Amino acid sequence: MASRFDWLIDEALLTARTVIDRAEDLASPTLRLGITGLSRAGKTVFTTALVHALTRGGRLPVFRAMHEGRIAGARLEPQPDDGVPRFDYEGHLATLIDERRWPESTRRISELRLAIDYAPARGGRRTLTLDIVDYPGEWLLDLPLLDQSFAEFSARSLSLARAPARRPLAGPFHAALEGADPDAPADEGEARRLAALFTDYLAACRAETVSMSLLPPGRFLMPGDLEGSPALTFAPLDLSEGAEAPAGSLHAMMQRRYEAYKERVVRPFFRDHFARLDRQIVLIDVLSALNAGPAALADLEAALDGILAAFRTGRNSWLSALFRHRIGRVLFAATKADHLHHTSHDPLEAILRRLVERALARASDAGAEIDVVALAAVRATREAMVKRGRIHLPAIVGVPEAGQHGADDFDGLAEAAVFPGDLPENPAALFDPALGFAGLSDAAGGDFRFLRFRPPPVERNAEGLALPMPHIRLDRALEFLLGDRLK
Repeated sequence: MASRFDWLIDEALLTARTVIDRAEDLASPTLRLGITGLSRAGKTVFTTALVHALTRGGRLPVFRAMHEGRIAGARLEPQPDDGVPRFDYEGHLATLIDERRWPESTRRISELRLAIDYAPARGGRRTLTLDIVDYPGEWLLDLPLLDQSFAEFSARSLSLARAPARRPLAGPFHAALEGADPDAPADEGEARRLAALFTDYLAACRAETVSMSLLPPGRFLMPGDLEGSPALTFAPLDLSEGAEAPAGSLHAMMQRRYEAYKERVVRPFFRDHFARLDRQIVLIDVLSALNAGPAALADLEAALDGILAAFRTGRNSWLSALFRHRIGRVLFAATKADHLHHTSHDPLEAILRRLVERALARASDAGAEIDVVALAAVRATREAMVKRGRIHLPAIVGVPEAGQHGADDFDGLAEAAVFPGDLPENPAALFDPALGFAGLSDAAGGDFRFLRFRPPPVERNAEGLALPMPHIRLDRALEFLLGDRLK
């Protein structure tokens, strides 16, 4: 009953907030764009590159409003939510351009507001306010928890942890769980021990060689100022079906803290930020999943399906739009396309489309527009032909980050030409172990290990301002996310 009451309160608050937002839109049309990404997807880089492209212009032929010269300019303005950290655009841009380093991943929500002055195709002058809401993808994976009891969360988490690809990583947690009696008296030390082992297991799943994606609760891996709090000190328990939680038991303690996590962490994010979005881009490091093999790809597919299920997707009528935000467009983007030759960009898109196949069908039925794209918000490589004996191979050329190992050891200073291999035209070859693909363990077939390259050098104009950064298909992403609002 309490949960139902909380849901009704949240719905009332969302409706009131939407009415206020729509009233403000009459004076200043506003679009709220959510930008998120799973681990290592390049979310901070994408957000920085998007803002740089809009404020500095550049070669964006597919972004019609820019290509047709109808965007007069874009400028940063103070963000609307004083209680949310500002996205550090200037600091991240300096890291990319001045230091030629990739910015550190953000571990919290942040916002930025852009005012875009443009000329509609029919004439006149208008301004579109773009509110960018940048948040960790791990938080998105927490939203399904709102509809799960502690028993359901425990059953699903342990089912994942016992899957063949994860079981070895969860060994210490499984061992501790065998000795934990849910009906025993609540013990803070035992709760902390189980929570720490569960967190270690989640962190091991996120390692680059494993690259699992479905890892809720998301704040366990990026606790921020909640680190050590009771709301993050719980773990799934091995419960019998229909088991009740005796008062004062370990089961009751874990269940109470799980509910506190939903109420203190997940629900406020949903109510105050996520449910107010109009458009969304989800950035995905498909290449890391390819590195790890079919199990990682299957895990990524399940994560993406859960992500889209959490969206309030659908096309707004004028009446529904007045009372409820719905995400009308969602773009799934496979990042790091510059790690491949352009001949593999379309196959990379095909792999991503295969990953979101089920989610695409559901969203289409709801009336939302969904698309996929392979992109590099900042292109770190260029292409060349490399001769090996009598054969000319398509290669990519860039400066690999220091400390990596390939045919040579890289110092982070010298350029290297790399033949990245070809992705298969048929995505099915990557999803079925019977067809031979096994990620890095595939000694006989394709090797999909990808080097990490440093950001490219960027030239400056006479005033010392950085010229637009090279990219792959950033203009296509901008057209899908913003183009219809700038006609």
